[in-house]
Amino acid sequence: MTDIEIARNTKLDKIVDIAERLGLSEDDIELYGKYKAKISEKVYKRMKDKQNGKLILVTAISPTPLGEGKTTMSIAIADGLRKIGKKSVLTLREPSLGPVFGIKGGATGGGYSQVAPMEDINLHFTGDIHAITAANNLLSSLIDNHIYFGNELGFDKVVWKRCMDLNDRQLREVETGLSGETKIVPRRDTFDITVASEIMAILCLSKDIKDLKEKLGNIIIGYTKDDMPIYCKQLKAEGAMTVLLKDAIKPNLVQTLEHTPAIIHGGPFANIAHGCNSIIATKLALKLGDYVVTEAGFGADLGAEKFLDIKARKADGLIPDCVVLVATIKAIKYHGGIPKDRIQEENLQGLEAGLPNIYKHIDNIKNKFGLNVIVAINKYNQDSEKEIEFLRQKLKEKGVEMSLVEGWAKGGEGATDIANKLVNATASKSSNFKYIYNLDNSIKTKINKVATEIYGAKDVKYSEKALAEIKRIENLGAEYKNLPICIAKTQYSFSDDPKNLECKEDFDITIRDIELKAGAGFIVALAGKIMTMPGLPKVPAAENIDIDEDGNVKGIF
Repeated sequence: MTDIEIARNTKLDKIVDIAERLGLSEDDIELYGKYKAKISEKVYKRMKDKQNGKLILVTAISPTPLGEGKTTMSIAIADGLRKIGKKSVLTLREPSLGPVFGIKGGATGGGYSQVAPMEDINLHFTGDIHAITAANNLLSSLIDNHIYFGNELGFDKVVWKRCMDLNDRQLREVETGLSGETKIVPRRDTFDITVASEIMAILCLSKDIKDLKEKLGNIIIGYTKDDMPIYCKQLKAEGAMTVLLKDAIKPNLVQTLEHTPAIIHGGPFANIAHGCNSIIATKLALKLGDYVVTEAGFGADLGAEKFLDIKARKADGLIPDCVVLVATIKAIKYHGGIPKDRIQEENLQGLEAGLPNIYKHIDNIKNKFGLNVIVAINKYNQDSEKEIEFLRQKLKEKGVEMSLVEGWAKGGEGATDIANKLVNATASKSSNFKYIYNLDNSIKTKINKVATEIYGAKDVKYSEKALAEIKRIENLGAEYKNLPICIAKTQYSFSDDPKNLECKEDFDITIRDIELKAGAGFIVALAGKIMTMPGLPKVPAAENIDIDEDGNVKGIF
């Protein structure tokens, strides 16, 4: 059966029953039908003094273009923990419509390890991403309206971008204001995908609605001729934007196919944004469950680094008790130079050639960040016993535990081994955690530390534009130059070249632009040719998505 058929043939519990399992009453949630709900902000306030559960961060090695099943693994682990009698809660990001209709498809897991209702979650869900899009574009319209009526604030350069939650490369650079009206000012504009927008980051990094409004007001939307920043609050826009986001800031409660509670909230990409679900969702889950499984997007060089260097700082030290590094046999061979059309064949030599990729991710987690790590192999049917045992032995030589997980085929039952390993690994309270950089390091030092220590780059090169933006930020004072760094980089390689899979030779990272996200509270460094508005593939997934006469959706995977 397909993923969508498995999900549709599974009887779900009513969401009020899932809430009750967490100790929540019907008054604590706002229903969105039978199987979805928002959790009231009063719940965390009531539980803020309760002891936190154990936090498990799920990340991955560098992926292949179709991903390595990190979300499937996260769901399987949460179900596996519940299967062995633990009170587990899953926290994930919301899927973006870009990948759903693009190349990767949905982001609700697969096989018997899914969150549900999968069609709703993958499409409009509870409207959070639409609300973010609306708030973003409301600010854009207010900026251009202000300029139209005289430009009292003195905009010389507008840096705020419009957004939409679809892949559309045609919108990367556009001309606006071409109606020919007397006072309208034509200008070049840019679109980001919504999940890369600053408002998405702000929503995910806000502690409550008051903090959300303050962060929105602090967005830098442009500069004057004297290079002075112009803020969203100077347009008096943050109030209306917060109203649009008043429901979106509340976490969403759903369930896995095995009825494990799942909180899904926020959806920034990890290659072009910070790649983690909301602070609100994660902190709430830690009060509601004894074990919380959360995920950071793409490889550990992106999502996990940003979880630790950005999200953990913003959440006052949200440090994982253990990290799960997801890998597949095929991905390891892929990074060993085996062509995509041959990675399913048994090949111990190719597997060995790809080991440096997984070793580097392990080293980053264990030795750079100082955290416990378990490697979880997402098992595929074509994986041979020879390959599995070869990998197990190689990881044993590195002092790393490995668990073979069959969540796709068996659900939680296929993840009980890793569940037991995680219970043992998180029993100790000792931690050697350390950040990769200090916030008071210079901007270039922070970028260089991530690039050289986490990516393994030899050096970092900067365009003239990037250097000018760094100087601009530094001139604004310590409030901004002391922010954490979010590097936007290809997910397919440690380098900034998506084709350099093996990274055998010394490589440099090239920073072509810098963007200050004053509202979100970090600095984005754009590396290589990464785009903040993705494009569709030659054959997009949208071509296979349809609906039958009974209203059943087909083709979402």
